[in-house]
Amino acid sequence: MNKKVNKEILDAMRRNPHNWRGVFYVNRKDPRLIVPKMNPSMGWTLNFGSPLAYVFIILVVLIAIGTTFLSN
Repeated sequence: MNKKVNKEILDAMRRNPHNWRGVFYVNRKDPRLIVPKMNPSMGWTLNFGSPLAYVFIILVVLIAIGTTFLSN
């Protein structure tokens, strides 16, 4: 039962319009790094309230730059 309540709380946080800055989801209280978009059929987005989101973006950019230089 606790798992269901937890899922309901997380879904309520995702649906709260105050946690969205345009297309960006920003909620420090939400422990998830990747969350469904406001309309779940549109896919997933990062939780920019989590510091791990910025680490993930930096890693992706470094990998892209690294592969560009290694391919030459």
